[in-house]
Amino acid sequence: MFRHVVLFTWTGEATAEQKDTVAAELGRLPEVIEGIRAYAFGADAGVNPGNHDAALVADFDSLDDYLVYRDHPMHQAVIAKHIKPILASRAAVQFAC
Repeated sequence: MFRHVVLFTWTGEATAEQKDTVAAELGRLPEVIEGIRAYAFGADAGVNPGNHDAALVADFDSLDDYLVYRDHPMHQAVIAKHIKPILASRAAVQFAC
């Protein structure tokens, strides 16, 4: 299995509607992109100070399946149209597990 983890911090100007749209648009990707085994996105629970605002965890059967997801036009469109306009910072890691 190959795992992709992303942590997002939103700009101070990001609205609740924009954040909800990111969640909705990301949530559509597993229906469109083959090879996604498991997919979860959620806002930070606010339990600990200093955390990022949201996280995404996606599992794939292989690196090749991840690369299909990474480069898929719909995924790239969600990033360009909905994520980048409200993104202050991002951290990511991919690993075999």
